[in-house]
Amino acid sequence: MRYTYNAETCKYEPVIVSPKDAAQRLVRFIGISFVLGVAALLYFNSRYPPIDETFQTQINQSLKAEWEVLYKQLDRTSVQLSALEHNDDNNYRVILDLQPLDQSQREAGVGGRAKASEGIYYPLVRQAYEQAEKLKNRLEIEAQSLQQLQDELTRKEKIWASRPAIQPVSNKDLKQLHTLFGLRMHPLLGYVRPHNGLDFTAPQGAPIYATGDGSVAIAQYSETLGNMVFIDHGSGLQTRYGHMTKFIVYAGEKVKRGQVIGYVGNTGTSVGPHLHYEVLHNGTYLNPINFFQRDLNNKEYEKLIEIGSQSAISLD
Repeated sequence: MRYTYNAETCKYEPVIVSPKDAAQRLVRFIGISFVLGVAALLYFNSRYPPIDETFQTQINQSLKAEWEVLYKQLDRTSVQLSALEHNDDNNYRVILDLQPLDQSQREAGVGGRAKASEGIYYPLVRQAYEQAEKLKNRLEIEAQSLQQLQDELTRKEKIWASRPAIQPVSNKDLKQLHTLFGLRMHPLLGYVRPHNGLDFTAPQGAPIYATGDGSVAIAQYSETLGNMVFIDHGSGLQTRYGHMTKFIVYAGEKVKRGQVIGYVGNTGTSVGPHLHYEVLHNGTYLNPINFFQRDLNNKEYEKLIEIGSQSAISLD
């Protein structure tokens, strides 16, 4: 109980609180306590979130970090794929004489896959999905392109292997070429006529090599070329070898570039041991000296022509 001093009576008298005042005080106390409690709760929650919320925040931060790592990996993959696409279009296809793929071909099918991501609610997930789908599409297109390049390379390797590209006799010192392609005096007939090949001098019995992969079309004796071999290289190309002392292949046999097909001789219309060598394309005679790119550099090529130009008379 509370007391108050009464100056008139000079006594301490008990304070009498009316029910109304008590009720007002109680309401004020409860109101102030409620406000202070709410303020304290808000402050506590702001400083110390609930355990579940804290745990969820940690999970979200971890997921965000993982997404950032994923984005970086996708970016690196995209850069590496771009480099591969650049080499594909500007190197591999140029070498193989193929047209580069345009951008519309490389992006084919991206639109449909982008629409599939519209149902994904979270922006980060949707962005990563779309980026991954674009990479997947580009990889599929590039895989198809590389397969096309592989198929074309295989096809052209066969063509390149079949193309006459070496000298038909051993001629490291470049001194065996006797007569060039063109008009030459015939040693037996005594007049100038087209010499449709090259004459290589070599010792009797020296090996003669197929200058490219192919199939033997003819291997027989002729009154003019003597023992002769014709090789079909495909793509309209054919090589002919004449005046052999003998041939060691037969019609229909498959031969490889550098394979010995016979030996130098003096058979047929010939005035000395040598090889008469011809190259034809679709029945038209070509200068065989233009087909020695596997054997000669520029200086050797010029020297070979200089040596061959010294003779105006053929050997057959």
